Amino acid sequence: MSMTDRSLSNVPQPGCPCCGRAGDHSTAEPQEPERERVNRRWNEILQETRVAQTGVQILFGFLLSVAFTAHFHKLGTFDHVVYVITVILGASATGALIAPVSIHRLLSGQRMKDHIVRVAGRLMVFGMVLLALTIGGTLLLLLHVVVPSLLAELLVGGVMLWFAMCWYGLPVWLRRRSARGDQA
Repeated sequence: MSMTDRSLSNVPQPGCPCCGRAGDHSTAEPQEPERERVNRRWNEILQETRVAQTGVQILFGFLLSVAFTAHFHKLGTFDHVVYVITVILGASATGALIAPVSIHRLLSGQRMKDHIVRVAGRLMVFGMVLLALTIGGTLLLLLHVVVPSLLAELLVGGVMLWFAMCWYGLPVWLRRRSARGDQA
């Protein structure tokens, strides 16, 4: 959109006093062109990916080093199983959270950005689930060494419930609240 187009689009037209469009929608936001919307959503995904990737890569790096410590070989079968599952979850989370960048790079210029944004969004959600499970496994591994087994499991369960509430429950609640507000 050129400067002239922008300046003309800001000129009020007959109709609504706020934007000139027909009808009463004074609280409505201006319409965003489809191409700008897709580009904005892609940029948001990239920013979110940067945050998640950093966390999962640091955690995954820590997990990889654990097997090379002297104490690791003294751990029981349960701890080794938790470790292996957690490393696999961490690797899977890393793959899911880096995939949007790879997909974009391989499909750049193919005029598929709207599809890429949809797939990348799903990969981000899946990657966040895997990241939460990786964090839970890491906590279980660490706490199982420090506190009695049942207490470790209860603490990890509480943390995982907290993650579920913050990462999934709160957004769902906010979406429903917003939908009710839009209907009113």
